[in-house]
Amino acid sequence: MADRERNYPHQVDVHPHRHFDHNTGGKNYQSGPSKSQVLAVLTLLPVASTLLALAKLTLKGTVIRLALATPLFIIFSPDLVPGAIAVSIGVAVFFSFWAFQLTGLSSLYYLFNRFRGLLASSS
Repeated sequence: MADRERNYPHQVDVHPHRHFDHNTGGKNYQSGPSKSQVLAVLTLLPVASTLLALAKLTLKGTVIRLALATPLFIIFSPDLVPGAIAVSIGVAVFFSFWAFQLTGLSSLYYLFNRFRGLLASSS
């Protein structure tokens, strides 16, 4: 009878097999999200849904206004098309002016540093 109790214990301790995790130094944690993560999700859900609702209203308003304004664009197109061309040429001139200014100043800055000896020669 004593041999039987020794071979078959009444209580059995069962432990899950844990693998050594090299990334966490052997600690194998499996827990749920933290309180700050839950709070962030609970805070961001109403904010995101509000922003999506506002985006939907904005899109609907834009489509309605475009549908109402299309006949006006067609009626006034002889005046609007030359105006749009003039504005686009003006914008192109403005941006090209600043592009040329930036290119010239960067070239002068390069030459200034080259003559001072701050930049090594490429040859």
